Amino acid sequence: MNISRRNLLAMSGATAALIASAKLQAAEKAAAATGLKDAYKDDFLIGAALSVSIIKQQDPKLVALINKDFNSVTPENCQKWGEIRNEDGSWKWQDSDAIVDFAGKHKLHMVGHTLGWHSQIPESVFKNKDGSYISKDALVKKQQEHITTLVDRYKGKIHAWDVVNEAVGDDNKMRDSHWYKIMGDDFLVNAFNLAHETDPNAHLMYNDYNNERKDKRQATVEMIKRLQKRSVPIHGLGMQAHIGLGTNMQDFEDSILAYSALGLKVHLTELDIDVLPSVWNLPVAEISTRFEYKPERDPYIKGLPKEIDEQLAKAYESLFKILIKHKEKIERVTFWGVSDDASWLNGFPIPGRTNYPLLFDRKQEPKSAYFRLLDLKK
Repeated sequence: MNISRRNLLAMSGATAALIASAKLQAAEKAAAATGLKDAYKDDFLIGAALSVSIIKQQDPKLVALINKDFNSVTPENCQKWGEIRNEDGSWKWQDSDAIVDFAGKHKLHMVGHTLGWHSQIPESVFKNKDGSYISKDALVKKQQEHITTLVDRYKGKIHAWDVVNEAVGDDNKMRDSHWYKIMGDDFLVNAFNLAHETDPNAHLMYNDYNNERKDKRQATVEMIKRLQKRSVPIHGLGMQAHIGLGTNMQDFEDSILAYSALGLKVHLTELDIDVLPSVWNLPVAEISTRFEYKPERDPYIKGLPKEIDEQLAKAYESLFKILIKHKEKIERVTFWGVSDDASWLNGFPIPGRTNYPLLFDRKQEPKSAYFRLLDLKK
């Protein structure tokens, strides 16, 4: 057989490419075998938010992924007032019990979410039948019954609680919620005191979005100081970290320093990085916000372009460099979901979009960002 020099070179080049590809795949496989939780075991907990559907389906591949890469879990919805209670006030424990049992079975650090929030809660909690507000004393009793019942049921099983969620508004003032209109700061004070009295060993956090930004950070610091003056047992500060590719990561370093200076452990509680075009000037995570679907707002329905995947990897790498630098101040980093297919950002703030904000793709396979975070720990 007569093979030309050109063909030999081409065959040699193809062989080299195959070898290089095989080596890369082997390196990625070896890296993936380590898992994030082990790579960061000397730094902070690595968590994921879990949906009820994940717990019910118990997909072996997904359960194995969770056990390999995460050592902390947070329920997405099933412990919020509107999900865990019926309209008449009776309790629906099945879904919450299932996720707590899952965490116990797999020896995972468990975060409760959330004891006090303005959203996903019936109006009837706050109002009489004629639409007027109930008295402060009446709401205090409802809050006491809710928090003590919930915390006591999982005492010793849930290690940390998001006690109050999103009490500072987008105007950097206290959110004008039903809770705050009726109770003022006592809404927060009572919530933390009740949780601590019910389970003195639980780690108690205040949790919010956009509180890495300067103005909201300052408003949050002022609020925490007010609570501390009243001897409120608050131990941690949660930055949700619903961010985008263009986020200034320096804000996180400034916030870590500011919150830890208050004596608080810092948590990133709901981390994801939105890769889709923004539809607002000041991104928020207010769950009631919705915008109209348009094709130009959903550009990656056929897959994430390589250049955007690289931008996502660089964004995660930039953030984690800061977290590693201040690891003694960080308690936990939790991603809001496990894989892109189940991310809330597919439906928020525009229903029906195709988003790619997490470390694992729609087939639960690791993305470039995943390997970039492992590389930081080599």
